[in-house]
Amino acid sequence: MRKPHLDDVDRENLLDSVKASLTDAEALLREAASSTGEKAAELRERAIISIRRTREAMYDAQDAMLEHGRRAARATDDYVHDKPWQAIAAAGIGGLLLGVLIARR
Repeated sequence: MRKPHLDDVDRENLLDSVKASLTDAEALLREAASSTGEKAAELRERAIISIRRTREAMYDAQDAMLEHGRRAARATDDYVHDKPWQAIAAAGIGGLLLGVLIARR
């Protein structure tokens, strides 16, 4: 099974998909509000399907972002274990710079 990964193109596609799906659902619900009977029920059902599709896309994006975060955390952990002195130096320099910035205020 392929691990999910969101690059810039995937993010744009996801955003476009979510926007389109929500726009469709909104239009269907407006039309359903002015309709009656079988047509209204069909429009509401289509709106529900559109919202479910949006929810699934958002869950997929969430899973991909969590996986990306886990990979980044793992890579950082590996780096710190492989090069502890460089990590200590980087943390020390970062702390020093942060201290200087805070002291200037």
